[in-house]
This record gives sequence, structure tokens and C-alpha cells, in this order.
Amino acid sequence: MALDPHVRRFLHALSAGGARGTSGTSVAQRRAAFGRLMAFAGSGAHVARIEDGVLPGPAGPLRYRAYTPLGAEGGRLPGLVFFHGGGMIAGDLETHDPLCRALCHETACRLIAVNYRLAPEHPYPAAVEDACAAMVWASRHADQLGLDPARIGIAGDSAGGTLAAVACQHAATTRRVRPVLQLLLCPILDWAGETPSRAAFAEGYLVDRAMMREELAHYLPPGRDAAHPHVSPLRGVGLGGQPPAYIHTAEFDPLRDEGLAYADRLRASGVAVRHTCHAGMVHLFYALGGLVPYAPIALRQIGTEIRTAMAAGRMDAMPRLHAAS
Repeated sequence: MALDPHVRRFLHALSAGGARGTSGTSVAQRRAAFGRLMAFAGSGAHVARIEDGVLPGPAGPLRYRAYTPLGAEGGRLPGLVFFHGGGMIAGDLETHDPLCRALCHETACRLIAVNYRLAPEHPYPAAVEDACAAMVWASRHADQLGLDPARIGIAGDSAGGTLAAVACQHAATTRRVRPVLQLLLCPILDWAGETPSRAAFAEGYLVDRAMMREELAHYLPPGRDAAHPHVSPLRGVGLGGQPPAYIHTAEFDPLRDEGLAYADRLRASGVAVRHTCHAGMVHLFYALGGLVPYAPIALRQIGTEIRTAMAAGRMDAMPRLHAAS
């Protein structure tokens, strides 16, 4: 399918404005540019309540933001622990506030967005450690968060998808918690890889090859292996025992092929997978609701998937997230 016309105009405007990519810029400039990009999400959906809090991280307190959907009358709700994107060097609770509002509204879940540590100030494995710790903490404090401990999923977009995937692999290995599902939106799953989609869309499709190389250099200390499964979860060994995966990729995203490959590997390991490649879209399309009319349509589709999965989560056959005994 051809590139969506709204997406094409957006990419043309970025190129004409000299903002085709952010390679060669400082981390501060990259963060500022990412904040401006995320502003295209719009104001976000209405939710019943937003509360900020702090959870204990491996190296100190981590901020989180809890979103409660409209119509929630108290009690325990299904939950999503969410990790934002930004190439491991950018993004925070503010950049992803509109997207988190939308996900909360569409999924009818209480969403817990986690402000993990960023590189280069905190290189790998800081973000991974924070993500795994936040997942365990949420399971053990479900009452405090108003979550149903049997219906908590792990979610992330882009680099946050990396963290969500690693956290779910960690949960399957350690069995300290058992997520009910994983939601991965245009995830980065192989920082060390080269695929046909990475070659075909190396420049001019929002996420540039040079930009990702710079992000990886900031994130990964010298001597660390980009092919390690905690960096590139696609390269994990023994992927069985994970919760059902809902993976969303975009046709014109350099990361498209690794998303498909991960879906295939999970299926081969006995994990239930639903993979959707969104035609005509680019990376981060789901967060561009102010520019791309299809974005809210896709979010409604994603919301329906998660609502259905969480309803099924009451069944004994579904994996559960709870603290291990």
C-alpha cells in the first residue's frame, strides 16, 4: 500500500523544515525535538483521574503517573504498566501524557506510566532494571494502585516496547510475576540487527538509521553487546512461558520486520500472538492523532483488543500477574 497521504504531508513538512532527522544533534536538542514531535498527539482523551506517585527503583525513587478511565467507580480495575518511547535517551511522563490518556480511555484499564532512567546520564542496564522493578512493584502493590492483580499487563511503545518485552522475558524466567498480556507498539526489538525494512526506510521515515545508531551509542556503554537479549529481546533464547502478545507495527517503519520476526518467534515458542501491521503508516503513527486521522482509529482497535483480553483474563486458562509465593 502507498504511504498514507496525511503521513506523506507530515514527512514532507519535516524535511522542508530541516527536521528530517535528529542525527548529529545533542541529547538536549534530541529531547526538545522529541517533545515537539509528541505534541502532535493533541490534548489526549478525557480520563476520570490522574495521580502522580513515586515507587522505589533499584537506584532511587522513580516517578509514575496513574490514569483512571472514565466510568470507573472505584474498586480494582485491569491495569497496564506502561513504558514510554524515546530511543532510551528522551521522553517522560509529559511527552506521553496524551498517548497514556488515550490508551487508558480506549482500553478501560488503569494505566501506570513509569518514568524510568534515561541515557546517557544512566546508561544500560538502568532502564531495564527500572522496568523490571516497576513491574514487580506494581504487582505487589495492586491494592494501593487499585488494580486487579489477576489482570495486569505490560505495555510500551518504541524503546518502551524494548523494555516491555525484556520485562516479560524476565517475568517468564524468574516467575516472580506473571503478566496477563504484553502490548508492544512499534517496538525496537533488535538494536543490533539489519533487516530489509531498516534498509528500505533508512532515511526520511521519521526514524533514521543514523539517529538510532547515535541513540544506541548513548545507551550502551563501551564493551556491552548490542545483541544481548536484555538490549535486543528478539535475540532472547527460550521465549516460551510469556503472556499473550499484542504487537503493532507500521508498514513504512524501519522497525517493521523485527516486530514481525518477534511475533513469529513467540508463536514458535507456544506464545499466543496477535500481530497487526498498519498499512501506510510510519513509526509512532499512533501518537500523531493531531495530524493523522487513522491514529485514533488504530488506538480504538488496540483498545478493543486489550478490553477483550482483560475480560478473558478472569478465566483460569489465562496467565496472571501476581507476586510469586
